[in-house]
Formats: sequence, structure tokens, C-alpha cells
Amino acid sequence: MRHELSNQRSSLATIATWAMFSRGLEPEFPAAVLHEVDQLQAATADPQDQVRDLTALPWCSLDNDDSRDLDQLTACERLPNGGMRIFVAIADVDALVKQGSAIDAHARHNTTSVYTSARVFPMLPNRLCTDLTSLNENEDRLAIVSQMDFNDQGVMVDSTLYRAVVRNKAQLAYDAISAWIEGEADLPLVARRVEGMDQQLQMQDALAQKLRVLRRAQGSLEFETFQPRATFDGEKMTDIQQQPQNRGRQLIEEFMIATNGCTARFLKSKGVASLRRVVRSPERWLRIMQVASAYGVTLPNQPDGQALEAFLAQQHQADPLRFPDLSLVIVKLMGSGEYVVEGTQDEPTGHFGLAVRDYMHSTAPNRRYPDLITLRLVKAALAGVKMPYSTAELKALALHCTEQEDAAQKVERQVRKSEAALLLHSRIGQSFNGVVTGNTDKGVWVRIFNPPAEGRLMGNMSALRVGEQVHVRLVSTSVERGFIDFALERAH
Repeated sequence: MRHELSNQRSSLATIATWAMFSRGLEPEFPAAVLHEVDQLQAATADPQDQVRDLTALPWCSLDNDDSRDLDQLTACERLPNGGMRIFVAIADVDALVKQGSAIDAHARHNTTSVYTSARVFPMLPNRLCTDLTSLNENEDRLAIVSQMDFNDQGVMVDSTLYRAVVRNKAQLAYDAISAWIEGEADLPLVARRVEGMDQQLQMQDALAQKLRVLRRAQGSLEFETFQPRATFDGEKMTDIQQQPQNRGRQLIEEFMIATNGCTARFLKSKGVASLRRVVRSPERWLRIMQVASAYGVTLPNQPDGQALEAFLAQQHQADPLRFPDLSLVIVKLMGSGEYVVEGTQDEPTGHFGLAVRDYMHSTAPNRRYPDLITLRLVKAALAGVKMPYSTAELKALALHCTEQEDAAQKVERQVRKSEAALLLHSRIGQSFNGVVTGNTDKGVWVRIFNPPAEGRLMGNMSALRVGEQVHVRLVSTSVERGFIDFALERAH
């Protein structure tokens, strides 16, 4: 495979496709799925259903620049007592993706969309997830709406769920809106065209920041993970850049966390077992204590989110350059998230990293199968009909979704490594500044800063410490295997 030529995107897409196969994921849609999709038309509300018309609200979507599978919209209005009402609309994907259909069977197998820079492997065919079930601009769409009332301190005081028809007035992107919120750029034209959209975004941002402060006070952990993203000019890869955590992403993150909590509590109030997303209290807390101790910080003997958040905040301020690497170490020690079934009498496991007790995935049914399951449970509860899944079925799905999500993440990581190897292939022999990110019996790993990429240090480097800054020379790359090898020139 000659990566120096102009087919770099195609080469990476091929690597991604084989990575999907190797992890037991289906990269292509079966013929039966495509046949079903061809028969579909846009969903409309049944007059007998209790579906509200909320198309007049100033809805907007906020997502990545290139996102076309729009799952959620937000809108808000001030309350007389100084509080705020937030509306979050979630696409009613179930209106067209029927349980037991060929489309549903494929989605149930993969359980998630898989995003790589060269090729996206959507959970649902594009005609669905980017059109018929996407909350596209200027289209009427069926949705589940979470209506949440907050007081002026940012504390939720009331919430309800119901079905509605919604209409996206402005499709917006994180980075452009963040630049405007921070006073670094003008409000994008698409937002300026909607009367009052500037005030909508300002109010939503202000509330999101209050919610963020409240969660951090409860011990929500503030990470800065390593998420490089490749950019292309046609077929040629031009750069890899770290995705910024900014106010636009924070706005959506806070409202989605709130919505997920409301949905979980709603199902519990209806006596319905639900598919929760949990991150358990860390079993490797002792190791986390040892990491903190290396920075001169003593953590309590028992898992304590508030103490851990205070340590992370202190280190972010003291050493922002190496904070992503500390974040990665703590994330690994905390353990990964998983799906579990919780009955109405069960004590919630909760999400340790987010510092919330009631949490599930409900806000992205175009992209994640657990969210589609939850959507079906919510619709059944609202209609007062039999639940579409038994507890035994939910438990089997919880395990399957956890396994397939892990496989999808491994595909995305594998392709990111190949992207970095491809970008660096022409720079063998050059020197880079970096930081040691891992030291195990399998080797020592280093992350370079520009471009953001990670590779292995050749030779016996066991004396190097995680977090130590180094100067390295690029020795070799393997695009197919995603390998990058460095040699140490000197430690700082």
C-alpha cells in the first residue's frame, strides 16, 4: 500500500473496514436492510396519539461541523420566578425503525455508529440517520421531549417527558458557537437569521455553566482526554488536531446529562426496568491514591469523587501540558463504563465520573442502540402499553451493547494509530518533544505534541517515569499496524 500517493483516505478507509471485520462488527448493510429503507417514507403523527405541536419553539441543533445524524435539539424560555425551562428534543427513531425489522437487527448487532476520519460506519443507513430520522433544519420531525425547569441557582425543580413534533430552526456547530460565546467571532449567519437565537444561546450557555459548577461541587471529574482528529483535503490527509473541549460542547454535555437523568427517573416512576449506563466506584482506588501521592497529594482511603476532582483541577492548573496524560491514567484506573439493567427497587449504581446516581443513554438513538431501546421503553410507558422488552432480554442486551461498544472503541483507536503513522511516515528521522505516557512490562510509550500522536520508545527505557518530558527521534512507522517507534535522544 503506497501511502505517499493520493489515495490516503481510501487506504485508511480500507484499514477501518478490516478493523470492523476483525472486531466482529458489520461494516456493510445487508441487502434486506437496504430494501426496507427504500420502502420508508417520513414518519407522521397518528391523530390518536398524544403528540404536541412544538414546531414554533426556537429549536437549534449543536454538533460537530460535519455531523449529519442529528439526534437532539434544544430550546429554552424564562420562567416568571427567575428560573428557566429547558426543552430537549430527541429524535423518535423508533417511528421508522421497528423492533424486529432487518434495519433493527443490523443496529442491534453493531449497537453503535463507528466514527473514523476516513469513513463513518453508521448504525443506521444514511437515508435514515441523516435524513428521515435526523432532526434536520426546516423539517418537521417526531421527537420525545424532556421539559426541565430549573431555579435561578441551576437546580432542577421539575421535569416531564412527552411526545411532540419539532422543527429545527438552525443547525449549528460547536466550535463556531463557542468562538461567539467567548467573544472571539461573530454569531454564525445561520443563527443570526433566527430572531432571538442569540439570546437563546446565551441563556442556555449560562445555565449549562451553572449545572457544570454544581456537578463539579458534587465530585464530577473534569478530564481532558486525548482525542486527535485527522483532517483531509480530498484524498490527502493534511493534519491531525486535538479536539478542543469548549463552551459549545459543554452546553450540550450538561443538557444531555440532565436529560439522561430525567429519563432514568421517569422510567423508574413508571415501574419500568431500564438500561442504565454506569461507571462503578473505582476498584483500583489504591492505585489512584498512589498516582496522586506522586504529585504530593493525599486522597482519602475510600473512593471520593470530590477529593479526586479537587486533585485533577489542581493539576490542570499547575501543568496543563501534561494534564491529558494524567487524565488518561485516571480514566484507565477508574475502569470503563458498562450497561446494566436496574429494576425499580434496585439501588442505583450511578456514574462515578459524572457524579450522578440516575443515568442512562437516551439522547442519541440514531447512533447508539441502547438509546433506541430506551426510546421504545419511554414510548410504551407514555402510552401505558406492555413493555417491548422483558427484563431477561434487557440483561442480554446490556451485556451485548457493552461488548460491542468496547469493540467499536478499539476500531476507532486502531484507525487513529494508523492515521498518525501515515502522517508521520514522511518525517522519519525528525526529532520531537514529547512526554512519557506509559511504562509497563510491554514497553515505554511517549506522546508527541505536534502532531498529537503516541508511539513506543525503542530499547530499555524502564528508568523513565510517566509524565517525564523527553526529546525523541522518529525511527519507523507501520500504517497497516498503526505502529510508531521512537528512539530517545534525551530526557529533559
